[in-house]
Amino acid sequence: MQLPFQIDLTGQVAVVTGGSGVIGGIFARALGKCGAKVAVLGRKVENGIPVVKDIEAEGGEAVFVAANVLEKESLEAAKQEILDKWGKINSLVNCAGGAVKSAQIPQDQFSDFTGDMLNFFTTDMENVKRELDLNLYGTMLPTQIFGESMVGQENANIINISSMGAYGPLTRIPGYSGAKAAVSNFTEWAATYFAKSGIRVNAIAPGFFQTPQNYALHFHEDGTPTHRSQKIIDSTPMGKYGDPEDLIGALLFLVSPKGSSFVTGVVLPVDGGFHCYLGV
Repeated sequence: MQLPFQIDLTGQVAVVTGGSGVIGGIFARALGKCGAKVAVLGRKVENGIPVVKDIEAEGGEAVFVAANVLEKESLEAAKQEILDKWGKINSLVNCAGGAVKSAQIPQDQFSDFTGDMLNFFTTDMENVKRELDLNLYGTMLPTQIFGESMVGQENANIINISSMGAYGPLTRIPGYSGAKAAVSNFTEWAATYFAKSGIRVNAIAPGFFQTPQNYALHFHEDGTPTHRSQKIIDSTPMGKYGDPEDLIGALLFLVSPKGSSFVTGVVLPVDGGFHCYLGV
């Protein structure tokens, strides 16, 4: 992995929830390359071990820890395992989250509804609740569990993952947009709450990124964008999707013990300008 710039995290311990996912895995690898000891948290060991092996292949130190960000006992056990191994936690990166497909509404506006299509009035609110739990509760609970061990630690910092949906509601995903708006709000609340305790709390708000996992949803077989994807591209001043590794620079800035020591409560968009473009 090529880093956009280097910071020194030697001797520090970082916990990455959702560490076996696309963004979480990239962040875990970047932190490991900077010298941090990385605890890769996830639910499935078969997804987390490749990330650990990549970090070790680069000369870093990492461990996979099985944990569910929605279960307090699971997180408590994970914390104890990490403390038993390394004795401290300096950084927490809350990458666990995402949209729940069954909570999505398949039309931009109700006037587009036809026939037997699902719509807002037939949406199962239990699926929306799952989305809110995964993104908001799945950020707050790890912050509560791991944050307690971070008070008084050198360069203690927490990074949350917000979204473009936090700046304004994206069509079709009201639950996800609402959950990520809440993550941004919680980030600012926590930054204030922990400001004098030595813990900085910030967030990254990714725009739209092209990954192998979402390619078929956003592009046709011939490589041309779907109608919805073309709308995204047209609404992004830089005129393209991002590469997930474009997020690394924001992470390294926010966890830097020197470059961002006076930065807290920031929700940093990495989006090609999407959040600030009104279409004209």
